[in-house]
Order: sequence, then C-alpha cells, then structure tokens
Amino acid sequence: MKLAICDPIDAKAMDELKKLGLEVLDLSSIEKDQLKEHVKDADILVVRSATKVKGDLLNALESAKLIIRGGVGLDNIDLEGAKKKGIKVVNTPEASSISVAELVFAHIFAIYRHIVRGTLGIKEGKWEKKALKGNELYGKTIGIIGMGRIGREVAKRAKAFGMNVIGYDVIDFPEEFAEKVSLDELYERSDIITLHVPLIPQTKHMINSASISKMKDGVVIINCSRGGVVNEEDLYKYLKNGKVKGAGLDVFEHEPPEKSPLFELDNVVFTPHIGASTKEAQSRIGVEIVKKVKAFLEGNL
Repeated sequence: MKLAICDPIDAKAMDELKKLGLEVLDLSSIEKDQLKEHVKDADILVVRSATKVKGDLLNALESAKLIIRGGVGLDNIDLEGAKKKGIKVVNTPEASSISVAELVFAHIFAIYRHIVRGTLGIKEGKWEKKALKGNELYGKTIGIIGMGRIGREVAKRAKAFGMNVIGYDVIDFPEEFAEKVSLDELYERSDIITLHVPLIPQTKHMINSASISKMKDGVVIINCSRGGVVNEEDLYKYLKNGKVKGAGLDVFEHEPPEKSPLFELDNVVFTPHIGASTKEAQSRIGVEIVKKVKAFLEGNL
C-alpha cells in the first residue's frame, strides 16, 4: 500500500509512518502542478493547506481510499468530488488549536501596543514614545465568531486577561466559554472581533461593508481562520477611514497574496498563514496523522 506525503510533515511522524509497512512517498518538494504524475497509484494522501486536492489532482487519483488533511480547514479539498470517488477525507482539528489561539493574541498585542511600528521606528533611529500610546486588553470585550476548538482556546486566554468574552456560533456551545449572543449583537458590542469559521458559502465575505458598519468605531478585526471570510477591499476602506482601528491577518483570499492596498497601511499586521506553524503543533499534527493511518489500516476509520 502506498502513502503519498504531499506537504511537509514532522520528521518523527514520517519515521513512524515508514514503520507501518507502507511504501511512503515523500512528494513534499515536488512542484504542485507535477503531483498528479506521482499519486496515481497512491492509496493514502497526506496534505496540509498548500496542496489543493481538486480538479486534475483529484482526477488523477486512481487508487486512493483516504485523504488526511494535517490541520483544520478542508477548503483545499473537493469534498464532493472525493466522495463520488469513494475517498474518505479526515483532518486533525485538535492538534493546532492552541497555536492558532496564541497567534490571535500576538496579532492583538501587535496592534494594541504598536509592536511593528515601534520596532521599525527604533531601527530607523526614531523614539516615538509619546506617539505610540496603546490600549490594555483588560476590560475590553472580545467577540469570537466560531466557538469550536480554536474559539474556545481563545476564550480561555481572553478571560485570563480580564476581558469580557462573547461568542457566536451556528452550533450550540457551553456558556462556560462565552456569553452567547447574536451575530449583530457581537458586532455592536465587541472591541475586538476574531474569526474562527470554515470557508463555506455561508461565511464567504461575511466581514464586509454591511457587517463592519454595525461594529463599534475603533474595532479591531483578527482573521486567523480563512482569508475568504473577509472582503479585503471593504476592510481596506474602513481601516483607511478609521472605523476599524486595526486588523491582524494571518490568511488571505489569495495565497500568497498579490499586491494589495492593505500593504500600504500601518494599522494592519500580517503573518503568512502560520497559525499552526509551531514546533508543538506540527508534532501533534504528525501524531494525529499516524493515528489516523493506523486506524485506517486496522479498519477502524
């Protein structure tokens, strides 16, 4: 049985997979448009976010029975197409929750305490102490859209900072994590809004002119989920006029992002889709991948 690793995974996980009696193909360094030539007879595919199992690549799979997405989102996989071909698709949602939640606060602190401007200013010989007056998190209201695993980890940390935590989700969640509110109420009350939703038709561009207009003046928007949930043109407009105090973006509608007017603004901080890019998360993702392969081989997946 062949297992194809299409994106880099933890080295220990790679070693463990090789011990399972599989023929393990490390295709992580191959150009994505060439993958289809190498996976035709693969029984299992392991991907992260970079490999798009759609179109030609999905069509090329002649023997595949399982696709494992190391991470949370499944928008890089044609789920309906895989189902039609009889291919099971699973992910590892538990493994990266803490890392993503911590990055949310890295973005918030960068905005509230002017970390980027302060760093660049000092390097340029500036001492902008008076200009860089910031804000505390204590007493602020954070609105969490999506109260799944990551949203709950964000809530735990927000409470430790003494924040008021409100949350919205289409699925019920325990109130121990956050006060349940409607989406409109979340927009109206939040000083900071952080998104933790999948990219599906219902969430596409959910942050847009209409939703931002309902928010507090001076709101901060953090997106460490999927780029397509934010209309970047609308966000730019409100960052420019000051309605939105700042934004932290780890994800973009097109990755890597093309030149954007957002890059011109000094009230936006960026990271290159690194929510799960910690040694600890990568190790946990690797462990989960191995577990799921074992379960599949034993007929328990």
